[in-house]
Amino acid sequence: MPIIKSDYQGPPFYYFNKHIETIVPSLLRKIEGVNYTRERIDTPDNDFLNVDWIKNNHSRLLVISHGLEGGSDRHYVTAMAKLFASKGWDIAAWNNRTCNGEMNNTKALYHHAASYDLRSVIDHALETGDYKDVCLVGISMGGGQTLRYLGQGDEFPIPSEIKKAVAISAPCSLQESADTLNESSNRIYERRFLNKLTKKIKAKAEQFPEIDVNGIDDIKRLSDFDDRYSGPLNGLKDAKAFYEYCNPYPYLEKIDRPTLILNAVNDPLLKGDCYPSHMAEVNENIYLEMPNRGGHVGFALPGSEFTYSEMRTLEFLN
Repeated sequence: MPIIKSDYQGPPFYYFNKHIETIVPSLLRKIEGVNYTRERIDTPDNDFLNVDWIKNNHSRLLVISHGLEGGSDRHYVTAMAKLFASKGWDIAAWNNRTCNGEMNNTKALYHHAASYDLRSVIDHALETGDYKDVCLVGISMGGGQTLRYLGQGDEFPIPSEIKKAVAISAPCSLQESADTLNESSNRIYERRFLNKLTKKIKAKAEQFPEIDVNGIDDIKRLSDFDDRYSGPLNGLKDAKAFYEYCNPYPYLEKIDRPTLILNAVNDPLLKGDCYPSHMAEVNENIYLEMPNRGGHVGFALPGSEFTYSEMRTLEFLN
């Protein structure tokens, strides 16, 4: 589909730049009234995933995939869950391995290419529930996982119940997204991710003493962390190979369900092919919306509990 014009007029006036648009909701936004029921499901490699449900016996299910170092408790997940649950949907908000509560069993953590875990969640939901329509929404890293899942239909047939999807602030070109962390103005994001991931590797080393954490606190760049840990722990040589493996961009052309990609032009963590204009032109199933404002997972609306991205997701999937 051609690139579509956005109706988003921007955040409140005091969100005066892209970093404020990104950071303020992350730190201060609170969503009340969301009560999950947690289920642990097994994975084919003898690990587990925690899935947080809102079940009201609806025939429509929304599967929500969170961002890097996020979880089902993040504001952008709970808000999406609250909005859709009030509109006649069941919710499955799943947590990537090591996210939101428990260290996983296997040596590897999670990553942008963990569409296999999303597949496990969807397959479990369809096996245990009576859902006629299933839609997907992924935010940031979860958007990349969702796009990869949808583009793997040749390898893993996608159930007919999967109808539509939305990817918000999605790093469609992972290497280019990672490159944005080299910008001095983005160091705050890099430090935040690095601090959290370092703690997880230390915890993982307690399970698997062969993981060498000597000098881990001296690592200052996420790319160096990925060189030493993210790549090798997933059987890849280094950060470059890791980014290439995890990159969702090659899968976009194979997506065969209507899919909205909502990426703000002023997103500090996206650039280049993270705005896949060419793919939107050649694949009739991709709807690309690029509002000028929004930051990264921001999209605040004046006087509204919900963001533009959440309201737009509901509109698109309905």
